Amino acid sequence: MSTFAYFPHTEEDIRAMLDRIGVASLDDLYSDVPEDFQYKGEYDLPSAMSEQQVRDYFEALGRKNVPLKVLVGQGAYDHYVPSVIPYITSRSEFLTSYTPYQSEISQGTLRYIFEWQSMICRLTGMDVSNASMYDGPTAAAEALRMMLASTRKRSKVVVSSALLPNVIKVVKTYMKYSEAELIVADDVLAELGEDVAGVMVPGIDRYGRIEDLTGFADKIHQAGALMAVYCDPSTLAVLKSPAEWGADIAVGDGQSLGIPLNYGGPYVGFLACRSDYMRKLPGRIVGQTVDADGKRCFVLTLQAREQHIRREKATSNICSNESLMALWCTVYLSLMGPEGLRKVNELSSAGAHYLHDALLATGKFEDTHGDKPFLNEFTLKPLCDVEKLRKAFLAAGFFAGLQLENGELDFCVTEKHDKEELDSLVKIVEGLK
Repeated sequence: MSTFAYFPHTEEDIRAMLDRIGVASLDDLYSDVPEDFQYKGEYDLPSAMSEQQVRDYFEALGRKNVPLKVLVGQGAYDHYVPSVIPYITSRSEFLTSYTPYQSEISQGTLRYIFEWQSMICRLTGMDVSNASMYDGPTAAAEALRMMLASTRKRSKVVVSSALLPNVIKVVKTYMKYSEAELIVADDVLAELGEDVAGVMVPGIDRYGRIEDLTGFADKIHQAGALMAVYCDPSTLAVLKSPAEWGADIAVGDGQSLGIPLNYGGPYVGFLACRSDYMRKLPGRIVGQTVDADGKRCFVLTLQAREQHIRREKATSNICSNESLMALWCTVYLSLMGPEGLRKVNELSSAGAHYLHDALLATGKFEDTHGDKPFLNEFTLKPLCDVEKLRKAFLAAGFFAGLQLENGELDFCVTEKHDKEELDSLVKIVEGLK
């Protein structure tokens, strides 16, 4: 008999395993944990509830959340989600978060991952993409490791200080325990040298302004380094792609491709590159081939992970595939198509520029970024009481004007926000005393 109802191990199984590793009991496995940190009492668990009581309980919790109209960005964008997407992704044959390993019974899942990779390559202009990653920041960190692995005997990587703050923080965490040196710089080109493996710059900076990367690739390549661009894939429908800027690697988060905002997740990262660096690409790649009968099929290929080859030779140790979110984005892109994606950006841009000009006209903001262009997100310097403004926005049901580290307020407009809604926001500012 098993000690626990849902555990397959019998007492004999457990005793055999304990004997094999040389310990007397399961408690001995925790002998290195100090007594003060071991909880000896009974857990204060609530009484059992019926299914209806559980539903009522969580519905009551849910009502504590106050739904707001989101008009900020900073890496998370409130785009419209076609209703068919959750229907398709909730089908039982798709509802998995992980990459399948048995290709002979997983052709459907492998195919949509292949399509996801193909769409990312089309958006970024790169030759090859991996099968999705945790999120944009961790994908950026993996891209830096990839650049170090691709350029021998170079020990430094440079990232632009104009990247989103959460990206920089995650990258710093990754690099802290590596032998490489991370440099965060305002002028990345000034940091180039013989020991720099690669440089990462944003396509759109942390203030929503579109970067002009003319000449960057030439100077970076002349120094023997690689260039990576952190980008918002939705905006690549109307902006220059990383490949057009001459980049070697494109990285970012797919959340803007129809994944709804949900209190911090889920997200999905992507990492694509030129074919020269394909073998250093972390994670998995789904490839297309033919079966024994000559029919088109899909397989996992170039799996340079620690579970497949020697750990010291592996290109990545953590990049679990966010397969379900990759499917979500793939369905979104299939529905929108090139024209739909361009329309999303046109509507978002028109609304953002309208709100930008209207807020400046109130006399309570100043634009410190001059004529630098933006698409759907911008920041303004407040000339009024920020705390009063924030409370007024929240009272009216808006999450807008997120204050950044430099004191400026962030605004973002997507296709979900019409002129009437934007005018309501402006009236709140006008009425502020």
